[in-house]
Formats: sequence, C-alpha cells, structure tokens
Amino acid sequence: MPMAERSATTNWQGDLAHGKGTLNFDSGAFGESEVTWASRTERSEGKTSPEELLAAAHAACFAMALSHELTEAGHAPEALDVKAKVALDQRDGVPTVTTSELTVTGRVPGIDQSAFEQAAASAGQNCPVSRALAGVETSVNATLQ
Repeated sequence: MPMAERSATTNWQGDLAHGKGTLNFDSGAFGESEVTWASRTERSEGKTSPEELLAAAHAACFAMALSHELTEAGHAPEALDVKAKVALDQRDGVPTVTTSELTVTGRVPGIDQSAFEQAAASAGQNCPVSRALAGVETSVNATLQ
C-alpha cells in the first residue's frame, strides 16, 4: 500500500490550439484552475500549465527534503526559500519537460556554505519529485544567508 495517493482531474474541451481545460484538485486546497495551450507555451494570463504545477510540486518537495537533510545533520533550518523553474522544449520533435532548475536560499544556524550545498545536492537527488523526473536535467543552486 502506498504512503500517500493524491488526485486531480482535468476536463478538456476542444482541440489543442483553441481548446481549454479546467483542473480540479481533489484535496480542495486550490480552486478550479484553467489551462490552455497558449497558457502553456505563450502567455499565462492568469491560467496555469502542467509545467507550473510540476515546478510547484518540485519546489515544495525539495524544500521538505532539504529541511529533513539539514535537521538530520543537526542543523534545523530557520527558513528555506525555494524556486523551481521547469522548461518545456522540443526533444525529438515532441514537446518535452527538459529541465527543472531549483534555486534555494536558506537561513540555517551553525552550517557553512559548503555543507549547505552538499545537503542541497543530496536533497535535489533524493526528493520524490526529483526521482520521478529521472531523465530530466535537474540542477540545484544553493545560497546560505
């Protein structure tokens, strides 16, 4: 039995270029969100995209993994600010998620920059979303305040 299962649904109407979809998150944590091909590849105009959702998932997952790494090493963080930037590009003529760049700034008492970078690199490899993105180039940039 899995540790956790979460669900979301999408209803899509129309063709790819002119259609639109609505996303619903079964948890109720977010309201209904609209997605279109244009919001994915051109301008967001208040709509989301699978890549933005993936970036949010990767940032949250990484923050939790890094917090755990640091705490296990005896350096519980005061704050971690994480940004994930996910890129959609053509690969072999097919739109493909190609990169996820994680940038983290942290306030962590009693640790130096090198140890912070090592913990961030480990968290970047081992968070569940990073592992799900095997084959996607993932990078981590870590700055200790």
